[in-house]
Amino acid sequence: MLNLIWLTLLLIGVLVAGITGQFAVINQGALNAARSAVMDVALPLWGAMTLWLGMVRLAERAGLIQHIARFIRPLLVLLFSDVPPTHPAMGSIVMNIAANMLGVSNAATPLGLRAMSQLNELNTKQGVATNAMCTFLAINTSSIQLVPTTAINVLAINGSKNPTGIVGSTLIATFCATLCAIFMVKFLERVRLFRWDRQPGISMPITAQRSPQSNENASSELPMALWAPWVLTAVFLFFLAVFIPNAFPYWFRGSAPVDFLAAIATFFNALSPLAIPFLLTFFPLYAAARKISVYAEFIEGAKEGFTIMVRIIPYLVGMLVAIAVFRDSGALNLLQHLMNPILSWIRFPSDLLPMVLIRPLSGSGAIAILTDLVKQLGPDNILSYMAATIYGSAETTFYVVAVYFGSVGVTKTRHAIPAGLFADLVGVIASVLACRLLFR
Repeated sequence: MLNLIWLTLLLIGVLVAGITGQFAVINQGALNAARSAVMDVALPLWGAMTLWLGMVRLAERAGLIQHIARFIRPLLVLLFSDVPPTHPAMGSIVMNIAANMLGVSNAATPLGLRAMSQLNELNTKQGVATNAMCTFLAINTSSIQLVPTTAINVLAINGSKNPTGIVGSTLIATFCATLCAIFMVKFLERVRLFRWDRQPGISMPITAQRSPQSNENASSELPMALWAPWVLTAVFLFFLAVFIPNAFPYWFRGSAPVDFLAAIATFFNALSPLAIPFLLTFFPLYAAARKISVYAEFIEGAKEGFTIMVRIIPYLVGMLVAIAVFRDSGALNLLQHLMNPILSWIRFPSDLLPMVLIRPLSGSGAIAILTDLVKQLGPDNILSYMAATIYGSAETTFYVVAVYFGSVGVTKTRHAIPAGLFADLVGVIASVLACRLLFR
């Protein structure tokens, strides 16, 4: 599937460029995309990945991730039935989903890459995505985000009277998209074309470095220092004291919140900035409380960042160059022109089509389209709310595919892309319907 999509983007882009005389444009666009993939995407991601893989190593060695995963193990077992319930990947999946929900993307991607690497330890066919990998990617492409911070900021900067109004519509849209993504990925894995037993690949043994059960038992046997409960409680209370005045400012003013959605947005806007400082403090302290050499273990975990990034860069360059060729050739505009009559017939706002088409391909392109649309129509126009909701309830699907599967050398993605694109489509439809319901 990924081979066909990549080749199609390139061939259609070059063909359209030949017809429109845009070869010079795609030449420059392809080179810029290749440079940007490394300098603007890979290198910043490398730094964040190094940091968070080190932190996750501390949490894993201390047994913290295993304890977190244990709370929602029944749900994880239902979604990832081919992964042992106590496998370390379960904890990494939980951490990734939590980071995505809080909008902490700098932490979510490294945690997701670690989860994908751990899932690959259970892979018996080299280069082929397992059912668990496809499910994990589908959840990521439709990840539930409690507060779409970027979209809210675009509306607020342009003078919206109610920028947090899209919190409700985004929750509806992303919830629908996630449910449909899970349904579709579970349905497609049973379709004959995508079934695991029909996938050719080089058989290989399971490469987990340690058994999941022994890892969990070993971490639980580490003794806790006597000072640990007091210090950890003090840290928790400190962050709670910082969080409460910002999350519930109306408690201290003696007045009620303006409206429910604004109160929700205020709560999570106060929570998101504290998430990273809290984790950077709590993980090392908890590991130290378990008498772990925190700096040495952090360095060992951080070293994984280099190995993963070296594997990712070729996949990232290839995908972003193909997208740039397709976009800069004018093929995207041509597709928009061809789809306008169909959209008019089904009464879908044609002004939203550029956002719908570019969102799975380019995050920066989508934010540029959103900003331009808000400036043209006004920040409180219902179409601006729809575009902001679409942006906040979807993910850059092809970027996620390139990064996550590229990190483990998977080229046969099976049903992951169809499930992800279906989730994007459901998210778009749900965004439009939710905005018509809430902002009519």
